[in-house]
Amino acid sequence: MSAFRVILFVFFASVLGYTVVVGINHGFGLFEVFFSDLASMSWPGQFNLDFTTFLLLGGLWVAWRHHFSPAGIALGILVPIGGMLFLSSYLLLASFQTKGDIHELLLGKTRARR
Repeated sequence: MSAFRVILFVFFASVLGYTVVVGINHGFGLFEVFFSDLASMSWPGQFNLDFTTFLLLGGLWVAWRHHFSPAGIALGILVPIGGMLFLSSYLLLASFQTKGDIHELLLGKTRARR
């Protein structure tokens, strides 16, 4: 579990650092660039579509893990918005809350107890 936590921290720190540099150099107009790439039907657009489906799947998993409760749905919505910055933070916090139990981390407390 320690290695997993280190990886999550590295993901968070690298994406945060990269995001700050890109934002300073190019502005924080992410959505305009993102959707114009999608509309262009080019390789950057294909990558953005692929990435979006991963984010939506991640959000669905988070909501499912929380049994589609209102809090779970809210957390699930944050995944596509916050991307790896949110998901790495969420998983890092959850890894400590579950005391390193991988079953509980992946399935949630109720499903892991069955």
